Amino acid sequence: MSFRIVTDSASDMPQETAKKLGVTVMPIHTRFGEEEYLDGVTLKPDEFFKKLVETGEVPRTSQITPFEFGQEFKKWVECGEEVLCITMSAGVSGTWQSACTAAGEFGDKVIVIDSRQFCISLYVLVEFACRLRDEGKSLQETAAAVEEAKKRVHVISVFATLEYLKLGGRISSAAAVAGSILSIKPVITINEGVVDVIARARGSKKANSMLVEFIDKVGGVDMSMPHCLGFTGFSDEVLTKYVEDYAPMYKDRLKDIKVVPVGATVGTYAGPGAVAFAFFNN
Repeated sequence: MSFRIVTDSASDMPQETAKKLGVTVMPIHTRFGEEEYLDGVTLKPDEFFKKLVETGEVPRTSQITPFEFGQEFKKWVECGEEVLCITMSAGVSGTWQSACTAAGEFGDKVIVIDSRQFCISLYVLVEFACRLRDEGKSLQETAAAVEEAKKRVHVISVFATLEYLKLGGRISSAAAVAGSILSIKPVITINEGVVDVIARARGSKKANSMLVEFIDKVGGVDMSMPHCLGFTGFSDEVLTKYVEDYAPMYKDRLKDIKVVPVGATVGTYAGPGAVAFAFFNN
């Protein structure tokens, strides 16, 4: 029996990609003022950053409800399929709990996994699940493998500015001003399911060097597993420069690396000009 893979838009998996992979990406609700949008559906990443910059306000997001998950699960179960739902980290959202609540009425036909990740690190975990499903693994086999593999997933990111962390209430105004004067670039990862600022580098060159150091520290990149680059903003110009500077890290496999525009979930706090790399360690 085949099974459907469901995730949420915190994965930053474009709807077009999801369709090709046989994945349902459920959109998180994003609100600017009185206007509400569906992340990745009625609000694409470039549109999101345009609104973020123009309005100067931090949008509000709301988790996917148990009812929404339930409707999606019901659709596939009634078609004779099982469901594997991989959500963003329960450490930053109630989305996982919503999915678990909805899954309760479907017994063993629906399995929900807390990825302990979000953004492009959730993307690569979902892609890994697709690979196993397409190889003929069962729902239970895939779920077990994903639970084990998620321990090896990492994401490392450099933000271009502290401004949006300030707007989101994550740092003080004084810290943001000082950071701007000193050209401080926060280096960020996800640790135990939550955002972890692991360094504050002075200048882009130092920050990018820290990305390489982090990757080496966790054991390097398993190139046989899904990996992905991400960027925030209106273009991938900053990311292109980063790749050129650190091409040796990718072992001459640049043509195989996916590049994904990051949307509302992380973009709210990153602002434009951030770069990120998600991977499984060796």
